[in-house]
Amino acid sequence: MRQEIEIEFKNMVTKEEFQTLCDAFHIKTFTTQINHYFETPDFSLRNEGSALRIREKNNTYTLTLKQPAQIGLLETHQSLTKAEAKQIIQTGVIPDGPIAIQLENLGIPRTLTYYGCLSTERAEIHYQDGLLVFDHSFYFDHNDYELEYEVTDEEKKKDFLSLLRSYNIPMRSTQNKVQRFFLAKQQNAD
Repeated sequence: MRQEIEIEFKNMVTKEEFQTLCDAFHIKTFTTQINHYFETPDFSLRNEGSALRIREKNNTYTLTLKQPAQIGLLETHQSLTKAEAKQIIQTGVIPDGPIAIQLENLGIPRTLTYYGCLSTERAEIHYQDGLLVFDHSFYFDHNDYELEYEVTDEEKKKDFLSLLRSYNIPMRSTQNKVQRFFLAKQQNAD
């Protein structure tokens, strides 16, 4: 088990803004990652401000529970084999381990519903004292572009805002990927 506090700032960008930033930072190579999302039928995780996913990246599989923290989000990670990941996707049953314990502490059952996946083409570079992340995501019939800045100190938000200003990119209200995923899923169901 690994836990960490995630502090990140994000902003949706247009395709043109994304390309301008990629050109400015010489971004040419992207890595594909796939997030597989789980939830209860009555959205117990969302109601707790939490989210559960399996991230598939470079032939590795990580089960991650995100929960609210005093600052940012507490992420609990559990490594999985490909077979374990496939089993969870097929059955929704979370295996023994730190995630199951965290779910139990939240009063959430260990059997969840698999809702689908979101695929992202991602590039990351070090910027100032953080990690600048360029994401092009695909889910259902949507695709979007996002810039993230992952840091260890909330005070670094000024660096992110300064970067946006320097490229004349307005600050936009930006939901996280899991929120965008479930909104798109709901829209597809309507």
